[in-house]
Amino acid sequence: MAAPVALPFARSERSTVGVEWEIALVDADSGDLRQAAQTVLAAVEPSRGPGHPNITQELLLNTVEISSGKCTTVAEAGRDLQAALDEIRRVAEPLRIELMCAGTHPFAQWTQQKVTDKERYATLIDRTQWWGRQMLIYGVHVHVGIEDRAKVLPIARAMLTVFAHLQSLSASSPFWGGADTGYASNRALLFQQLPTAGLPYQFERWEQLEQYVGDMLHTGVIDQFDEVRWDIRPSPRFGTLEMRVADGAPSLLEVMAISALTHCFVEHFSSMLDRGETLPTLPPWFVQENKWRSARYGMDAIVITDAAGDEELVTDSVTRWLTELAPVAERLGCAAELDAVRVILRRGASYQRQRAVARRNAGQLDAVVASLVAEMEAGRPL
Repeated sequence: MAAPVALPFARSERSTVGVEWEIALVDADSGDLRQAAQTVLAAVEPSRGPGHPNITQELLLNTVEISSGKCTTVAEAGRDLQAALDEIRRVAEPLRIELMCAGTHPFAQWTQQKVTDKERYATLIDRTQWWGRQMLIYGVHVHVGIEDRAKVLPIARAMLTVFAHLQSLSASSPFWGGADTGYASNRALLFQQLPTAGLPYQFERWEQLEQYVGDMLHTGVIDQFDEVRWDIRPSPRFGTLEMRVADGAPSLLEVMAISALTHCFVEHFSSMLDRGETLPTLPPWFVQENKWRSARYGMDAIVITDAAGDEELVTDSVTRWLTELAPVAERLGCAAELDAVRVILRRGASYQRQRAVARRNAGQLDAVVASLVAEMEAGRPL
């Protein structure tokens, strides 16, 4: 075994929240992706000085990532995201670029996408080859502050019991390269093809995580901890637990709803620890099955809810959780945003809305892109 690597966990106030949202740049005329991130970023910078803190580069030149600051409420994070979105739109519109988000673009071809000229991205593509070049995917990442390192791994394991709920609600990648995959979230299964991506190990002690990182560094699998790309991972640099489960969301309402649900789950499990209660866990094989079921069936997934193997329709389970988490949401100041989850339950998740648009338009996927652009503009599901 290699020597373990110390992973100091930064001090963070409890249940602070930060959100990252990957946005696609779309040609206003064709609906296809535009390789224009560098042009957009260069145009954004003069208004705020070089290196806008809330708008950054991503792996592909068709993508920009917007993020909130470290916030006390989801609403505050939403205001940061909206401001960044407005800033990008201001420079994109004269270039005939529209903004869109979903877990995948309905018809763009991965072979035509250009990679950002950065050493870390070049290294990733060189190592991962065909799978790495296929990472034409978009996600929403939610960071929640954890005030005590001893809580991080128990909460991470508990979050795996509700992983499928977040994945089903956010599922927005039914199409890939112009074809319907039959999955609600094709992104979920694509992303886990990268080394160190996918479901995390259910470590019991922080020392086990440090040993894992030491082994990965020693064998050259990673050069730094950020290259561990788990769906749920501790972020020692920020003092947070980072949930990377959700597909890219087409509208700010959905970003806020998923973020609020995530925020409430973490605070709920943290409060259970405060009361000396044991947090729920699932055997890894049930977590793996739930991930596949929610990726395949989305809102129609029947998920495994406990270690005994009991099962429930995911939408019924979400509805139950919304009632249970209501007092937590009041405490966190995100009751309205949590209630927006009901909009997704009523209107359908994005993958369902995309397929409905395709059916109404004789399978024409440019109509699906137009609908995603319209939802981004409206800030809510249409």
